[in-house]
Amino acid sequence: MRRRDLLTMAGTAGAMGLAAGSHQGAGTMPAKNGFRLFDVREFGAAGDGKTLDSRAFNAAIDACNSAGGGMAYAPPGEYRCGTVVLKSNVTLYLEAGATILGSKDLADYTSQPGQQAEADVNARHLIFARDAENAGLAGPGRVNGQGPEFWVPSGRVVPPPEESWRDVAIFDWKPLERPSPLLEFVECRHLRIEDVRIENAPGWTLRFANCDDIVIQGIAIKNPVYGPNSDGMDVIGCRNMFVANSLFETADDAICLKSESAYGSGPRVSKNIVITNCVLTTCCNGLKFGTASHGGFENVTFSNCVIYNEEVNLRERVIAGIALEIVDGGWMEGIVISSVRMQRVRTPIFIRRGNRTPRPDGTPGTLRGVMIENVHATGAILTSSITGLPGFDVEDVTLSGIRIASEEAGKEEWVSHEIPEVPAAYPEARMFGRLPSFGFFCRHVKGLRLRDLTLSSAAAEERPAITCNDVKDLDIRGLRSTKVSSAQPVVKLIQTAGARLTDCAAPDGAGTFLEAQGDRTKGIVLAGCDLSGAQKPVEIGPAVPTGAVSFAKEDGKL
Repeated sequence: MRRRDLLTMAGTAGAMGLAAGSHQGAGTMPAKNGFRLFDVREFGAAGDGKTLDSRAFNAAIDACNSAGGGMAYAPPGEYRCGTVVLKSNVTLYLEAGATILGSKDLADYTSQPGQQAEADVNARHLIFARDAENAGLAGPGRVNGQGPEFWVPSGRVVPPPEESWRDVAIFDWKPLERPSPLLEFVECRHLRIEDVRIENAPGWTLRFANCDDIVIQGIAIKNPVYGPNSDGMDVIGCRNMFVANSLFETADDAICLKSESAYGSGPRVSKNIVITNCVLTTCCNGLKFGTASHGGFENVTFSNCVIYNEEVNLRERVIAGIALEIVDGGWMEGIVISSVRMQRVRTPIFIRRGNRTPRPDGTPGTLRGVMIENVHATGAILTSSITGLPGFDVEDVTLSGIRIASEEAGKEEWVSHEIPEVPAAYPEARMFGRLPSFGFFCRHVKGLRLRDLTLSSAAAEERPAITCNDVKDLDIRGLRSTKVSSAQPVVKLIQTAGARLTDCAAPDGAGTFLEAQGDRTKGIVLAGCDLSGAQKPVEIGPAVPTGAVSFAKEDGKL
């Protein structure tokens, strides 16, 4: 029998025990199905939405912990609470119809040591646990942080509609002092959160810092799209974490993995994390690694998920579906992302190695060993990109089975724009402005595999499908693209060394399929490609060395 079924049976048994008036100590119900039940009403909770009930919740949790463990049980009702501290061997169970209602009075939140008093992450929380083991939050009930009570209009000037692609809806509001994260778990082990719905967080919703062995199952996080900094789930320096079958509907990043100093300890590697079967929607990023990225990320998988927006204004859409960022001297290796459906996401894929916070020797962190496969994205606006810095490449990246359909036609004049390096800039998919290609822009990359890519655009698209600049060891296999309506090529290679294009097809009516530029361009081989749809298969710039581009036949095709 599943754990959730046992919890449901225990909740029913507890309610029956209350009705019968049976007691074993204050608020303690007889053990049923192996559970001890500590009903918060028996410890003084009113559940009327007005009385402050956090003292009763904490008393029930303390009693449960002192008894060796069990369940602190909240029957149906609205429980206005300040800080509730969860402890070892205690599951706080919220019955269907039970809501923990975050107090609107900041004084009701007990300040917890270790964090700043006022910041996006501060010392006040609705539910908090530190150094707890075998603790949990479960049940079909709700946690409502009443976030809008802590926000006011920012009064800013909203950019004109033509700039909506770079705007974000949360900028319309600014936060007052607020509890954030709403739920905070620090240095906990064997932690489970199941089935609950968490909504209206005033700031960050759910954060785990330096925790081990975590299971998140069947939860729903729902925050208004305009809520400032209302991340869904932030994970810092955690290990052995499993997240499944959950909904993240947020204003800021839906799921954000970080590696930084938390509670005074040095940055800890975030590793062995599995996220699967989830639905994400936001006006910021869907799945994001960093910021911050002072330490490492290893062995993370993200699979079978949906990242989407409804038909809303561009400023309310996901900025990047997948954002992998190393900009603070840390490292990333062993990331596998697969089977992801994206709908109306501005930028499907954003991979960035920057240098906002250098290492002691001044060099940036490292980003390598990334595999992304089977991604189907429609309604894209901004170009996906993979970018490092001069002399500091993104390394060993494989994209396979990627289908991206863009809904906005780019202009040929964007191709000649100088794209700044901005090594110290905050990483965001829109940071470079309009890019010179509509599918992928790749710069300062080594060991890039692009396999089975299908890139389509609006009919009037005037930019190449792919632009590579300072890319070494490039393999493009099975590229299919809509045609470019200008004189631009389908693929543009600039200062590219060691590239093989195999089983690619020029779209019918294309002007040029491949253009090579730059005096460092060399070792470009086209093999087994059908270039009959292009007026000119290849165009070679004047600076390109003689013999830098060659053809090899496979199955009778160039």
